[in-house]
Amino acid sequence: MDTTLLAPLALYSFVCTATPGPNNIMLASSGLVFGFRRTIPHIFGINFGCALMLVLSGLGLGALFEAWPVLRWAVRIFGAVYLGWLAVKLWQSEGVERREGAHPLTFFQAAAFQFVNPKAWAITMPAIASFTVPGRPLALQLGVIVAAFVLVGLPSIATWAAMGAGARELLESRKGMIAFVRVMAVLTALTALLFLI
Repeated sequence: MDTTLLAPLALYSFVCTATPGPNNIMLASSGLVFGFRRTIPHIFGINFGCALMLVLSGLGLGALFEAWPVLRWAVRIFGAVYLGWLAVKLWQSEGVERREGAHPLTFFQAAAFQFVNPKAWAITMPAIASFTVPGRPLALQLGVIVAAFVLVGLPSIATWAAMGAGARELLESRKGMIAFVRVMAVLTALTALLFLI
């Protein structure tokens, strides 16, 4: 990789992982409902899933979406349905007083969600196209790109979970908590709709 690409890669990684999107809305919601500690597997699952997607995109999986646009729509529809389901669950959670059996996403659930998250695909495929240089060792270049996303992305997404957990302390009244949780549920539902646009 050309060393002049390192600063733009770090900035790209930050913008992609720190801005609002399905992952960050879900992390803020999980931090709010379950607390930061119980959301840690979700954080690492996102990080791992995105890293795996970067590698697979670099090895040519992204080309399948270019060749068969119907696959892209299948991913979008599945992602929208999944986020809609999460929005309903969040709406019903009534804040930190959860119903029996409620739990945050696991590491593997969060990692798997990346493969139906259009924003994740929209981030990973251009990253490979923009930050690899033809004729240079692909494995080394993929390693640098993955490292940038892991090192920059992990604190970026963890901040969203921490914000959700911090709001938990601020929203002492039950009505305030339920209102906040329902706002997050609506944002999650709107994100689901954006998948279909």
